[in-house]
Amino acid sequence: MDNVKEFFTAIRAGDAGTARTMLGAEPALASAKNEQGQSPVLAAVYSGRAEIRDLLIAHGVHLDFHEAVAAGQLELVERFIDKESDLARSYSPDGFPVLALAAAFGHLSIVKYLFEKGGDVTAVATNGTGYNALTGAIASGHKQIAIWLLENGADANYRYGAGYSPLLTAAANGHLEIVKALLIRGADIHAKTNDGQSALAIAEERKHPEAAAFLRSRGAT
Repeated sequence: MDNVKEFFTAIRAGDAGTARTMLGAEPALASAKNEQGQSPVLAAVYSGRAEIRDLLIAHGVHLDFHEAVAAGQLELVERFIDKESDLARSYSPDGFPVLALAAAFGHLSIVKYLFEKGGDVTAVATNGTGYNALTGAIASGHKQIAIWLLENGADANYRYGAGYSPLLTAAANGHLEIVKALLIRGADIHAKTNDGQSALAIAEERKHPEAAAFLRSRGAT
């Protein structure tokens, strides 16, 4: 058990050397689960540790469908869908629509493929977060995916969490190009969070001067 904890600690820390050494000494670690029920590859993806994700995949680790989606393994995703087409509309064990996972982790080709196979770009997480594909793409700064989603049915004024909208999220993260794309596609520049914060106020508070200046130039208050 201590080895499992150490292995996941190395993954979260991005310590590829330790992860590689431990995996070589104890291959079964590739199939371990952490306290949240995540596999090593999913923990690597969620932690933004691409090198360790690729190490695990090269090691031949088994991937479930949602893990293949999150890890960007299009060919494997296609094989899953060929056997069970309903997977395109499925959810991960932690409650995220698989299309939203692909969007959040920057896999546009998988987003498009799942959509073609019946995936719903507006599907909302069942875990209480309110996240969907658009919020995932925007929070992660994936402009191209966000624009594609907006052009294929995503709601630029979707509200979730504490009253956040895609524009409020983009402003909070200083993603100027996404802010521009959202406004072009009808996002409400005057939308406010539940506690009354506007996109401009959030951009200023989070010290994103370029986003704040652009919002101000478009009449934001």
